[in-house]
Amino acid sequence: MAKSKFLQDFKAFAMKGNVVDMAVGVIIGGAFGKIVTSVVNDIIMPPIGLLIGGVNFKDLKWVMKDAVTAADGTVETAAVTLNYGNFLQQTFDFLIIAMSIFIMIKAIAKLTERKKKEEAAAPAAPAPVPEPSAEEKLLTEIRDLLK
Repeated sequence: MAKSKFLQDFKAFAMKGNVVDMAVGVIIGGAFGKIVTSVVNDIIMPPIGLLIGGVNFKDLKWVMKDAVTAADGTVETAAVTLNYGNFLQQTFDFLIIAMSIFIMIKAIAKLTERKKKEEAAAPAAPAPVPEPSAEEKLLTEIRDLLK
């Protein structure tokens, strides 16, 4: 019995609008991240690497201890490196993603503001003219006769 109550509670939680919206956002965010990573790696970084002498950021590293090789050329102990180039690459990715999200949020805010202005500027439907009362009809007839 307790198990079915747990499942019912979990189902109610999972089907709330906020949880579903968040799940959709995470999925779209993951796909958007792949697109931005491709833009950074395939479009932005090659020209920057060319400008700084053909260096690939991911290859930048500081060798703290050289690799130890045997007489036959096999590596006995791998080199100890600090791979700061990969950190730079991830930082560029983050900055471009953050800038893209900022631009999207600004565009959405501007569209929302424009829609609100259009709704406020739209003329309201004219108020229906009420049927004149009997007194008003009589006064209108008197006015017309006096003319």
